[in-house]
Amino acid sequence: MFDFIRNHQRWMQLILLLLILPSFAFFGVQSYTRLMSSEPELASVDGQSITLGEFNRARRTQLDQYRSMLGGQFDAAALDTPEFREQILNSLIDQRVIAAAATQGRYTVSDETLRRAIASIPAVQQDGQFSNERYRQVLAAQGMTPPVFEASMRRDLALAQVLQPIGSSAAVPEEVAAKLFALLTEQRTVARQLFAPDAFEKGIVVSDADIQAWYSANAAKLQVPENVDVDYIVIDEVAATRDIKVNDADIESFYKQNQARYGQSERRRVSHILIEIPSSADDAAKARARELAADLAKRAAADPKAFATLAKEFSQDTGSAQEGGDLGWISKSMLVPQVEDAVFKQQKGVPSGVVESPFGLHVILVTDLQPASVKPLAEVREDIALEIRKQLAAARFAEQAGKLTSLVYDQRDSLKPIADALGVPINKGLGLTRDGLLPTTGGTAAPSGAEQAILGNPKVRQAAFSSDVLKEKLNSGAIELSPDTIVALRVNAIHPAHVPALADVASRIRGLLVSERALAAARDAGVKRLEALRDGKANPLGFDAQVTVTRQDPQSLTREQLEAVMTAREKSLPAYIGVEGNAGYAVMQLSKIESGPAPEAGQIAQFRGQLSQAWGASEELAALKTLRQVYTVKMLPDAAKVISGELDAAQL
Repeated sequence: MFDFIRNHQRWMQLILLLLILPSFAFFGVQSYTRLMSSEPELASVDGQSITLGEFNRARRTQLDQYRSMLGGQFDAAALDTPEFREQILNSLIDQRVIAAAATQGRYTVSDETLRRAIASIPAVQQDGQFSNERYRQVLAAQGMTPPVFEASMRRDLALAQVLQPIGSSAAVPEEVAAKLFALLTEQRTVARQLFAPDAFEKGIVVSDADIQAWYSANAAKLQVPENVDVDYIVIDEVAATRDIKVNDADIESFYKQNQARYGQSERRRVSHILIEIPSSADDAAKARARELAADLAKRAAADPKAFATLAKEFSQDTGSAQEGGDLGWISKSMLVPQVEDAVFKQQKGVPSGVVESPFGLHVILVTDLQPASVKPLAEVREDIALEIRKQLAAARFAEQAGKLTSLVYDQRDSLKPIADALGVPINKGLGLTRDGLLPTTGGTAAPSGAEQAILGNPKVRQAAFSSDVLKEKLNSGAIELSPDTIVALRVNAIHPAHVPALADVASRIRGLLVSERALAAARDAGVKRLEALRDGKANPLGFDAQVTVTRQDPQSLTREQLEAVMTAREKSLPAYIGVEGNAGYAVMQLSKIESGPAPEAGQIAQFRGQLSQAWGASEELAALKTLRQVYTVKMLPDAAKVISGELDAAQL
């Protein structure tokens, strides 16, 4: 049969085409495209999909930024929450919406605008001025070249034109800013008398009948959802680095094999004079340019000390001309080949002849040089030890992950042989529900942050309540929580959903009833006190010491108390205000209202600027919301799975 297929390939291709074409007509080419693409789509903007791959790249980038900022404090599990993932997805959608608007609006950025934007970046300035040397150093440190960075910068500036004019044009009227500033700085003098619930608890009696009645009426509030107790093992960075030791021989060997990483290649400080030859130049113009370059090379050779003066007067490289032609320190692969070859062949202090490149004609002067060097071993020993430790840990982690994946399927009825083979402990988790861990009860230690991060992960909960693990009592498979954390678990106890017996929750109910009744008694006492003060039938004694508060400085007042005091519009003082809250009932005595100190010079203008920025940001958000409708943003079903953590890069 296979011989027939090989000998009749054209016939077989025709038959396959006849079989496939009707299905294209029925389902459509787009369906085939979707079928062939295994990457889940999370959202679409103007018909263009945002895929899981794009989302995971953005998420990793954001987590890497947090890792570099937080260092040893970084905890991916604590940061990578549903709220974080939703924010990342919405950010991708917003970027796509803005890009669609910029494309349709044909936004462009001129060379001059790009030049000014780059020159204004503080990281590439020296003494407040753009430094070409620093510019190239900063880009080189990030592994970028000027053309790549400038293309990215040009794109970002074009996208900024979509919303930036909206935000920058928002302006709060000066009168409004002055009024708001006055409200913010307005001062009010108050005293407080607090009727706290705990002062009323002593006299409250809760009977068994009260507890029974509350229990009968609120059974749904007491129901404990189905939950399980699990055993689990973890393979992570901690497990992989346990007992790793690096000896001196390994460090010395690594140093010898990787000296290039700990050295600096030869660098040369270079100045140049550039005479451009436009692509549209005719032969006469080209000849004039070459004649000028040759003359400058001759003048520079005659007096090298005049090179900077010649560069300032004649060089057409606007970035370096004002610096006397200085390009800064140059390493190999930073310049175009024609110029680089000349730079690294030229003697220090001797101007070159005319060097031609795609940018034009150059006269080059090497003003200083640093020969190649290598840092001594003692200086980099700790870095090398850390690097070796990381490599060994990565290799051990890969080995342990492979063993775990294999063993967990070969050994389905116990975790102990797996834990013994891997040399890791078996951990226990209590009260795992489909939604998370149950709150701790008396006598039960609260789970650690690491335990919360693992057992709170949606993939762990999903595995614990899968049919094989929950009903068949088998080990789960290897669950990859992150690139460096893998978990396996098994259920050792199942607790069905239930309402606890009255005896088990009676003390809890008693405490709730006492708190409720004490709060009500505190409120009643506070209201009675307030009415007596307002009617003039009570002495204004028992208040705390007076304090002066503003909207920016609440002193010890709660948010509710401050809001009640600052919004009171009493015509006569002192006035009395009642404020109810969880901490009890507060009677507030308002005795003085006065304007804040007069604003200092420029303070209103600065405040107005801040308000205008906030207003502009709100206007941008409103415009972005409108653009989402214009360019038809659709959330697809897999978006909810990604946000919850059920779907990630491990499933690609």
